[in-house]
Amino acid sequence: MTKRNTAQRRHAILAFVNAEGETSVESLAHRFDFSEVTIRKDLATLEKSGLLLRRHGGAVPLPVELLDGAVNISPAKRAIARAAVERLREHNRIIVDSGTTTSAMIPELDGMTGLVVMTNSLAVANALHALEREPMLLMTGGTWDPHSESFQGQVAEQVLRHYDFDQLFIGADGIDLERGTTTFNELLGLSRVMAEVAREVVVLVEADKIGRRIPNLELPWGCIDTLITDHRLDPAGRRTIEAHDVEVVTVMVDDAESRR
Repeated sequence: MTKRNTAQRRHAILAFVNAEGETSVESLAHRFDFSEVTIRKDLATLEKSGLLLRRHGGAVPLPVELLDGAVNISPAKRAIARAAVERLREHNRIIVDSGTTTSAMIPELDGMTGLVVMTNSLAVANALHALEREPMLLMTGGTWDPHSESFQGQVAEQVLRHYDFDQLFIGADGIDLERGTTTFNELLGLSRVMAEVAREVVVLVEADKIGRRIPNLELPWGCIDTLITDHRLDPAGRRTIEAHDVEVVTVMVDDAESRR
C-alpha cells in the first residue's frame, strides 16, 4: 500500500464519518475492506491531525463549534483575504495561521492547482477539506490552545522546522507602528517559527487594529515582508510601516457594509 493510497483511504474514512456520524471500527473495516487494526491506526492518525474524535470502538465527527465556529466574517476581512490569495501561484507551499481573516482565504483557494497548505487551525483544516479541489493538507499537531483555538507548543514547532514554505499568511490582534504585530496570546513561539520557515511573511489585518498597542510583541517588523489591510489606513500610518521596509497593500471596502 503506497502512502498515496493510505492518504486516500483516510480521506474516505473521514468523509464517511462526517457524513454518517458516530461509526464503529467494525463497520469501517467492512466498508473499506481493511483489518480493524489498520482502521484503528487510521483513526488515531486522523484524531492526531485534529480531523475527528475517537470513541470506544469507533469515531465521531468534530463538534460543529470546532468545524466553523459560526464566525461572521466582515466584508473588510473578505476583501483582505482575496487580496492575499491574489499573491499566490499554483503549486505554492503556504502556511495559513489560525484566525478569522486568514480563514477567509480558504474559499478563495478553490480551483487552484497543486497547493500545499500547512495550518495549526482545525477551522482552516476543515474548510480546506470541504473544498471541491482540496489542496494537500498538512497540520502541525501539538498542544491545543483554547484561547487561540489552534495547536501550539514545541511539537508543532518541530514539525514546522522539517519543511520550508513560499509564504506565511498570519493575522494580528494589533499593530504597533514602531514594533510590529502584537497579540493577546502569550504563546508566541509558533508564530516566530512559522516566519522563520517561510520566504515571504504576509500579515492580514483590518485597519482599525493598526495603532492598537498590546503588550505581547508577536512578529517584529524585520520578520514581515508585506501587510495587507483596508483603505481606512491613514497616510501617516502607511508611511511609518513602509519605513520599516514593509510593502503595504490596501483594499477598498464599502464603508456601509464594513459597519454592519
